[in-house]
Amino acid sequence: MMKLPDFEGLAMFAKVAEEGSFAGAATAMGVSVATVSRAVTRLEERLGGRLFNRTSRRLALTDYGHSLAERAAKIYADAEEAEDFARETSSRPRGLVKLAAPLSFGARWVAPLLPEFFRTYPDISVDLHLTDSHADLIGEGFDAALRVAILEDSSLVARLIAPVRRFVVASPTYLSRYGRPQHPHDLGAHQCLTYVNRSKRDVWRFTHANGEECMVTPTGMLRTTSVEAQLPTVLAGLAITELPEFAAAPYLRDKQLESILPDWRLPEGGLYFVTPTARARPAKVSALADFFIAKLTSAEWRAEIAPSGKSTGRRGKHA
Repeated sequence: MMKLPDFEGLAMFAKVAEEGSFAGAATAMGVSVATVSRAVTRLEERLGGRLFNRTSRRLALTDYGHSLAERAAKIYADAEEAEDFARETSSRPRGLVKLAAPLSFGARWVAPLLPEFFRTYPDISVDLHLTDSHADLIGEGFDAALRVAILEDSSLVARLIAPVRRFVVASPTYLSRYGRPQHPHDLGAHQCLTYVNRSKRDVWRFTHANGEECMVTPTGMLRTTSVEAQLPTVLAGLAITELPEFAAAPYLRDKQLESILPDWRLPEGGLYFVTPTARARPAKVSALADFFIAKLTSAEWRAEIAPSGKSTGRRGKHA
């Protein structure tokens, strides 16, 4: 197989021809004179002809060197242009960003922000994938993802945007009809909606303000793959469910839902901007990260939510 051309030798030869000296070329390229001399000598040996006539006072191109100098100079100029283009592309926000986000969060909180992002960065386009399954960033070629999760150790680079609380909620109609649970164990007597796509069995892990812990395996008439699919049944007063803060907050503020078991907390996750690596992150990805961090750190869904309502007693599970 043919060897690759000696691009370094050609570049240094072109620079020596342009500067008229090895010292001038070395200074222009930020290397030593010895490095330039070795590269030119190596190129001459490879090509089988002298490129310069050297004396103690003078350096001049040979006829053979003249025939090659223009082509070598073009190679050098093309390489500089390619590097300049790559550097500009890397440092200026432009190009396509392939982004994954949770279905409900993406539709409610990410998509509405995109018009402002596009106005700010008109040279960036976004390929937005909304799914409640964790996308394989590396395997599926994603540049980044917004994730609402309790992140485990991984090779991915995650930047926390904001903590995300979780609430067990029910409608006032449900609570007046079937009673308000006072302890997580009481949930066994209630219809509790769960998620299908969690990697492990859906378990609600509670911690009381006094440190007591309790695990509950919820059961109910509906299992779904998204938050949005559960809401109609819960708002209709037929069941209890567990919602992340971004989904629960609007309904809690409007009193369509109430937070129950206020002295008990579910594990707190976070909203993260995740990338395969922080090394040499393209400007387009950094721009998107900075934009979402600025917009979502203090988003409406982070407003304080006070639990409401009093116990009306416990009753049996309904159909």
